[in-house]
Amino acid sequence: MTTMNKRLQEVSPSVTLAISSEAKRLKSQGIPVIGFGAGEPDFDTPDFIKDAAIQAIKEGFTRYTPVSGIQELKEAICQKFQKDNNLHYKPSEVAVSCGAKHSIFNLIQVLCNEGDEVVIPAPYWLSYVEMVRIAGAKPVVIPCTEDTDFKITPQMLKENLNERTKIVILNSPSNPTGMIYTSQELSDLGDILKTSETMIISDEIYEHIVYEQKHYSIASIVPELKDRTIVVNGHSKAYAMTGWRIGYAAGAENIIQSLSKYQSHSTSNPCSIAQKAAHSALTADQSFLSENVATFRKRRDLMVSMLNDIPGVSCLKPSGAFYAFANISNLGRGKSCEVAEALLKEAHVALVPGKAFGADDFVRLSYALDLDSISEGLERFARWAKTKK
Repeated sequence: MTTMNKRLQEVSPSVTLAISSEAKRLKSQGIPVIGFGAGEPDFDTPDFIKDAAIQAIKEGFTRYTPVSGIQELKEAICQKFQKDNNLHYKPSEVAVSCGAKHSIFNLIQVLCNEGDEVVIPAPYWLSYVEMVRIAGAKPVVIPCTEDTDFKITPQMLKENLNERTKIVILNSPSNPTGMIYTSQELSDLGDILKTSETMIISDEIYEHIVYEQKHYSIASIVPELKDRTIVVNGHSKAYAMTGWRIGYAAGAENIIQSLSKYQSHSTSNPCSIAQKAAHSALTADQSFLSENVATFRKRRDLMVSMLNDIPGVSCLKPSGAFYAFANISNLGRGKSCEVAEALLKEAHVALVPGKAFGADDFVRLSYALDLDSISEGLERFARWAKTKK
């Protein structure tokens, strides 16, 4: 029997993909499942972005590009950072990859050696931990609670930094909680990070999907950390381009060069056509983004209100992204996987167990679907909860 890489034996499969697969299987049998598991907007990619891709095909822009992306896209990304984040990068300090997920994976592989530690506040996006394990490093998970809006505090961070800490991962707005670090919170964390030599990966993929709070990047709030911070972003969420697979990382030139070298031996360049579409997305009128956010806000308000009306369920109001992270510890039906499995089987409602995000008393629900579906799905949830008491 073939022996597989021992690191993969410690890696868990994606729970979100497993839930989505089972929901699709039930739907194929004619069962009217309402799915709250989606990690992508339900909006279509805007036509002007599609048109740019079609034009690229017609013009024959279908060959290899530089590994780290075409110059015009990297220049547009630099302009975006300057305009949106007050961050100044050169194109040589930017690498384009096949999605923000790809960028983060590459960075962890490039930065980590065997035995290094990576600090990950929980609840966390489920792939962080697995990426660290694949690199042979050790994930140091710091549980955060509703008392701090699921955000790490300076004291918590200080207690978990040591000479083995290679990276601290910050995700704001957060998947799965939707919470956002304020400028003061980032400044306070920066005071701790300035006393160490650790690198920071700042995952800002949900930057444009924010409500009452503003998004800030720690690289601009704490300029002393800019050279040790790699900012990761992409086109998937804001521009409804999940399938186009375009993400990017910006940071110190030597790190970006190493990332590009690593990428040159795996995927090589991102899709040439998608790069042209991504350039169009960044350089066009951005007003449609606020229209999408207004739609998400209405959905969020409905979802959070209905969740808090379900006996045994409570939910903080998220400040960004398109997820609600609901506490089901008082539901009386076990932990998150048991609740998710029972809801799918008995009420035909699909959501993601919080265990996948390091918080087993919670479930994640995406509100990237229409108001009627949200209402119907949560009414099913409520009926199920009441009948199971």
